[in-house]
Amino acid sequence: MKVLIVTPEAVPFIKTGGLADVAGAIVDEYKKMEVDASIFLPLYRKIKNNAKALGIKCLDKKITIPFGDKYKKGVLWKGKTPKGATAYFIENDKFYDRDELYGTPKGDFSDNIYRFTFFCRGVLEALKVLKLNFDVIHCNDWQSGLIPVYLKTIYRDDFPETISIITIHNLGYQGLFPSSDMLVTGLGREFFNMDALEFYGKINFLKGGILFADVITTVSNNYAKEILTEEYGFGLDGVLRKRINDLYGIINGIDYNEWNTRKDSLIPAPYSIKNLAGKSTCKKALQKTCGLTQDNALLIGMVSRLSAQKGLDITAQAMDGIIKLGAQVVILGKGDEPFHRILLDLQKKYSGQLSVTIGFDNALAHKIYAGSDVFLMPSKYEPCGLGQLIALRYGTIPIARRTGGIADTITQYDPSEGTGTGFLFDKYSEDDLLRSVKKAKELFSDKKQWSRIRKNAMSEDFSWRQSARQYLSLYKKVISKRDS
Repeated sequence: MKVLIVTPEAVPFIKTGGLADVAGAIVDEYKKMEVDASIFLPLYRKIKNNAKALGIKCLDKKITIPFGDKYKKGVLWKGKTPKGATAYFIENDKFYDRDELYGTPKGDFSDNIYRFTFFCRGVLEALKVLKLNFDVIHCNDWQSGLIPVYLKTIYRDDFPETISIITIHNLGYQGLFPSSDMLVTGLGREFFNMDALEFYGKINFLKGGILFADVITTVSNNYAKEILTEEYGFGLDGVLRKRINDLYGIINGIDYNEWNTRKDSLIPAPYSIKNLAGKSTCKKALQKTCGLTQDNALLIGMVSRLSAQKGLDITAQAMDGIIKLGAQVVILGKGDEPFHRILLDLQKKYSGQLSVTIGFDNALAHKIYAGSDVFLMPSKYEPCGLGQLIALRYGTIPIARRTGGIADTITQYDPSEGTGTGFLFDKYSEDDLLRSVKKAKELFSDKKQWSRIRKNAMSEDFSWRQSARQYLSLYKKVISKRDS
């Protein structure tokens, strides 16, 4: 079986969020399982500038993409993932030679419909130029949402045996564009209707992917159920209900080679479930690095996109209460400018107790996971979440809202039984968040109980192997259905 992962980002090449971790990990897991898998991305500025270090080279093969009565050209590049899977890239400096991938904190790039139409058609044109064929093209999020549409329309005769799968990593991002840009896609106006790409008067890339893909997946069982409801469906719940028999939830995993407390070179001291002494060293080092008071206060870590979806509004509202409890907080992330300002103002107010770093720093992220006592994830919704999976492995106990993949991966701690791995709350509110922080602080004072919950957390297994097996089983099921 030949599998192509199409994604707008993937580690180690480029990353803005969890999708990059997922895409990079799954293709390498396939490689370890001896599956013939490759990956395809745009050649962004950061990738191109680091091409030599990443081992990426220009193939000097070109593609041409029509945009109405105009054409845009692209150049193909090739490299390898860390485990040796083939990685392909499409270069077009007009579209991808930018500091950011999708937009700036002020908003999305205005030409994203051109950029990702070019990417979707470019992938298929590249396969023709390179004379490649795949049994499965596995698309990820709206940026690759037109590929399933193209495989059933414009490129039907070029790839008659190829099946398409689309994974929804976050239904809140759909790729919405003005109806006047329909010509850009190369699809006729007959595809601008409620049974195709039309969505409340706009073009919707993700809707196209959902309707035309052979199968749809999302990144946890609970989220697969949630997105069928009006509350979490972002207007697409009706479309998803129509395809309920083709919708599957497969939980994400994490790479335990990267996230390994015994071998992590980015943390001050190693530790393990059998010897947790190094975690205290990590905590003291994190406090020092972040300018926090050097004491045994409950240290709360947060590594997140700074947006309303991630619960930054109730986090900011609860900060006074959290600090009054005697806790310390370390936050790392970037996102919406209003949250940047709010958090930086709170840092000034609570100097020595609250540290805020705007941006992404991989080394600091590792230090936060290792040095914190608890990890905060008060998400309004959370399709899967990788932060809690990393935190569990690092013995950093999650405080999280029970939604999406969080509900699939964390169990409420029961002191009387000594079972569970974290602290969950249901209502999206400042008060419920604070109550969970209070519970964590109370348990933190009991060394015996805290040791037990840490060991429970570190015993959990969310490696990629199980998820990869589920995906491969699904691929085979769809191929078998096609051939029957």
